[in-house]
This record gives sequence, structure tokens and C-alpha cells, in this order.
Amino acid sequence: MTAHPVTPAAERPERAFPTPNGLTGVGVIVVGPGDRILLGLGHDGRWELPGGKVDPGESFEEAAVRELAEETSLRADAAGVRIVAVLVDGARGVTRVTAAAVLESATGTPRVTEPHKIVRWEWFGTDGGVPRDLFVPSASALRAWRPDMDMDIPQDSAHCYPTAR
Repeated sequence: MTAHPVTPAAERPERAFPTPNGLTGVGVIVVGPGDRILLGLGHDGRWELPGGKVDPGESFEEAAVRELAEETSLRADAAGVRIVAVLVDGARGVTRVTAAAVLESATGTPRVTEPHKIVRWEWFGTDGGVPRDLFVPSASALRAWRPDMDMDIPQDSAHCYPTAR
């Protein structure tokens, strides 16, 4: 039997501390009165859920309420966030992991706080009122939350991993 030499970790730092090569984010499905959901119109003409990147050491729930406050000025408690699925897809050679978060209790009135990203926030009914031009991760999150919802949106290539409900 041939012995394989052991390479100390110091000689292979890429194995000891691998470089992150993906994006981890959260899409926040804010459910308002009348079963309406909040979407923002981006400058590219696509509608999207509030959300964004999850910071290192931050839970999906914490990221959801932080991003919601940063983007809309709405306030919520992380304990009220329910993760319904984790979605995995690829964009331009980068793996993208997105948690679909549902929040049914937020305070305040949505306002544009990042005008370089969002033109306006608007509430849409889930009974066929969701616009077709959606940011792909937002469409995936909505489909994971309510697969029965009447949405005239194209299918995507995201792999959906539902969480316990």
C-alpha cells in the first residue's frame, strides 16, 4: 500500500478557507390587506420583491427584515418571517441561492428609499393581478409560496427546495 503525503493546511489555503463563489439572498413576500403583495418596479421595467443579499452570519429571517426596512422603510420582526423555500439557480456563471420569505405583518407605508434601484412600490392582488414582467428570483419565490396562484409568468430554471410548513 502506498502512503499518500499529507499536505499541511498552510500549503493549501484555498482548502482551509474556500472563496465564496455564490450569491445568497432573500426575497420578501409582504402580504398586505386583501391578500395583496408588495412589488417594486425596477429601472429595467421588471417588478421585484423587496430583498437582497444575506450578510455573513445573518439568518434569512434577519436579512428579510433588514432588507425590507432598507428598501421600503417598512418595519417587521424577524420572528414573523416564515421561510417557505430555498431556491437555487445560476446567473452568469454564479450560483444563486434565494430564500423565499413570507411576512404577513409589517408596519409603516412603503416608500422608495433606494431610487437608484426602484421607481415605485405597488400592491398587487394575488388573484391574477401580478404583473408578468418579474425579476426571475421574485417569480420563483412567488411560485414556491403559492403554486396555485394565477400568475401569467414564464417558467424558470430554479430548483425549489420547500421547507417544512
